[in-house]
Parts: sequence; C-alpha cells; structure tokens
Amino acid sequence: MVAWEIKYVFGIPRTSSLGIVDAVRKNKDIEYYQVRHEQTAALMASAYGKLTGNIAACLTTAGPGTINLAIGLYDAKQDKSPILAITGHVERKLIGTRAFQEINQQELFLAISVFNKMITHPDETTRLTTLPILHALIEKDVSHLSVSADIQKEKCDDEILDIEGRIATLSSTAPDNVTDEAVKMIDNAKRPVIVAGWGALENKKDIEELSKKISSPVVTSFKGKGVMNNDYPLYVGGIGTLASRKLTNSSDLLIIIDCSCSNNTNLPNRPDIQMDTDPMIFGKKHPINLSTIGNSGEIVPNILKNVKKSDKKDYLSEINDLKNKWNDILEDEEDPIKFPLKYPFIMKELSSYADDDAIIAIDVGENGWRVGKNFPMKNTQEILMSGYSAIMGFGLPPALAAQIINLEKEVICITGDGGFAMVMGDFLTAVKYNLPIKVFVFNNHELEMIMSEQKNEKYPNWNTDLYNCDFREYEESCGATGLKAATSQELKMTIETAFAVEGPVMVDVETDPNRYD
Repeated sequence: MVAWEIKYVFGIPRTSSLGIVDAVRKNKDIEYYQVRHEQTAALMASAYGKLTGNIAACLTTAGPGTINLAIGLYDAKQDKSPILAITGHVERKLIGTRAFQEINQQELFLAISVFNKMITHPDETTRLTTLPILHALIEKDVSHLSVSADIQKEKCDDEILDIEGRIATLSSTAPDNVTDEAVKMIDNAKRPVIVAGWGALENKKDIEELSKKISSPVVTSFKGKGVMNNDYPLYVGGIGTLASRKLTNSSDLLIIIDCSCSNNTNLPNRPDIQMDTDPMIFGKKHPINLSTIGNSGEIVPNILKNVKKSDKKDYLSEINDLKNKWNDILEDEEDPIKFPLKYPFIMKELSSYADDDAIIAIDVGENGWRVGKNFPMKNTQEILMSGYSAIMGFGLPPALAAQIINLEKEVICITGDGGFAMVMGDFLTAVKYNLPIKVFVFNNHELEMIMSEQKNEKYPNWNTDLYNCDFREYEESCGATGLKAATSQELKMTIETAFAVEGPVMVDVETDPNRYD
C-alpha cells in the first residue's frame, strides 16, 4: 500500500482486522485515523478521492463493520472516487459455517466494487493488494480486499511491487476531426452557453478564457459550483437560476464540459457538444449532437486556440441584465432583521468570512440546497458533496478528511440538524486529532426538505419534526468550542469567533423551517 502511495487508512480496530491494524501501526509511512463509525471511515476515504484523485483506504472487521462501510462506499462508487476497502474475515476454517460475525462478504461487495477478492494464502498477498489499488485508480471506483483473521499472522516474504512502471499515464484528447467539428459549431452559434460540471474544476481558467472569446455565459451544475468565481461577469449561476434557465432555454448551442447530466440536471434539449472521459455519460437525457470523449483539460485548450473571437454585444448586454436581475433577487432575500434567521442572510455572512481557498463540505437537505443557491463562491474555493447518492450525514466526514490533508487550509462544514445528528459522534474525531474544522449546524428542528416534499406531493406534514439536544453543550462536552446564534448580531459575532478559534468549533444556528413563508 505504501509503495502505491496510499498515505491514509481510516477505520476502527475490530476483532478480525487486528493483524492488519498492527501492521499499519508498525509502518511509519502510513497514517491511521480512528473514527467512531465505519460509515465515517468510508465517507472520509471517498472525500479524499474526490479532493485528490488518489486513493485512501478504509479498514474494518467482518460482519457488522463491513456492512457499516457500505453507504460510504456507494457514495464513492456513484461519484467516481477511488477507494480501497479492506475487511477482516473469520478464520479460513470457519468460512461458510455461520461463524460469529460471518457474512458473505464477497457477495455483499459484488454490487459495490470493481475488484472483489479474498486473500487465502500468504503467497497471494502482494499481487492481491496491488491489483485492487490499480483497479480503483484506473476505474475511479471501489475495490475490496478481504483477509481472514488467521492469515494476518502468517509471514509473507514476497517482493513489493512498486507503482513505478505499473500504471499508465491517463491522458486522452479528441481526434482532430471531432475538435474541428466542435470549433465549427461554436463559430456558427449566436447564443452559445457553456455548462461546466464538477469534473471541470481543474480547468476553470481555460473555460473562463473560452467564455470570453466566444461571448458565452457560463452555467455550473450544483456539484460544479466551485468551478467559477461568483464575481466573474459571464457566470450566471447554477442550473435552474433565473438567469441560467432563461439563457439555456434560449440557447442555440450548449457546450457541456464534464457535467454528468443526472435526472436532476434540468437542461433543455438543444444542439450540444458534450465533453467527458466517461462514454456512458453521453445522451443520458437527450441525444448529443457531438460527443467529445477525452480530457477536457486537453480538449478545451485545443478549441480555445482555434475558435474565432466573437464580440456579441447584444448577447453580452442581455447576459449582464439577467445576472443583475438574479443578484437583485438574492439581495432581496438577504433580510437580516427576520427571525428566525433566513438562509440567504446566513450564507452571505458566512461567505464574507470564508477564506478565498476554503474547502466547503456540505450535507444533503435544505442546508446543501441553500449553498447551491445562495453561497457566493470565490477564487479557488472547493465544494465537497455527495452527488448521486445524496447521503444525509455527509457533511462532517469529508470535512475531517479535507482538514487532515490540508491542515493549513480553512475547512468549513455546512450541515443540518438532521444530517449532523447522524454522524455527530465523529465530532470527537476532530477533537481527538485537533482538526480545526468549522462546523455550522443549521438548526430548524425539522427535516425541512422532506417537509417541503410532503407539501409538494400533497401529503400532510407528518413526522418531520426533530427533537434535538443542545448542540452547543454537546460540542463543549466533547472538549471543543460550541457557539450559538439566533439573531443577526449573534450570527456575526459567532462566525467571527469561529474563524478565530484554533481548534474544532461548532456553531448552532437557529434557522427558519418555513422557507416558503
């Protein structure tokens, strides 16, 4: 694992994995972080892959520990984040006998992993540790390796297989004829719109330059919100905002860059060019006019070099007017005097204090949706989210992982009272390792998005109210700083205090469950 540049293992020492845990303890080139629940371990590993493109490991025992990994591993699988999941297993002689904590782990992982094997002999160790890492890295997916408890005590003298010379450099671009066709379509377009997804994060400068050269607005997916600076004049917000909706609906060409276009990505059926490394992405919702398979980091610069410069003055004026109208709507929502506090005001205040390169881990629910709508992104900020799986409780574990690998960076977790309560035990992990994350719990005592969905689906509101503890007292009992805000003045003070505190801190923000009122 060390030879293949795995630096971190997340997990809980448990019965059938103790031999591997002890091997990690003895090796100074790999770090082990103990968590309080295996779901957190898997979500931390998933977040590590999303942030770096590299692989981390999660390690647990047979049976219940293995099952607890599943939800976090599904997040990684759906969002194409490489993970090595290592699980202990019962002794070889007990496999199939319904032994204590035995489950059919190989069958469990069939639906989750691209590599799924069990080490049954010491001579298999090196090969069967190398292959799952390779598969996870190349396929951007989950690999699973199971090791019986008794074999963990046996000796293996096999030569270590280095990563050097055993993994290909993944680089691909579209053929010249496809790039030429893309250039021709862009040159002929009167109302082009660039749609950038999360995969375009490392390519933001080229996308901005292309946007300027062809006089095109830029729209981002929810997950791709961090691709563009909110102040960039041609950025008109995420898919579904007033400006982006009008511009995409009236466009004559959509240039879709690294956006997977899920069923919740509401783009109209227009002439389009789509760029992605995954051929399964194309044509999910509508047929694609030009499929451009390859790395957008290579394709976009080629297009940028060859397209004609176009100064569409009327179009640029329309874009500016629509962006201003959308900004006016957001400003009208930012009312500091309302009680309980409204999300738009909270997001504006939080954004004003956040570092330009902050990493922002968001949860699922109204809190996350409001980040998408109301949080102004700037410069090199990044968002970490559970995209396709939309896992409640996601916010805290990625914040832990992000802070571990970026100790000097500001890491903010935005979560709701429902999501935070699912994983709040692992705030102790932040305290144990002195990870200075800033956790903002938007506390409306309600599963607000579910309440809204019940209303929209004509169901009565039922069982969405939450009975909460005092989160501030909980954080203080963990040995961290706990703060609370219910008014605009308190919010400003607590945000300022939170960013001044050196260790982990949590702010309990009283918010309004009636977002439509």
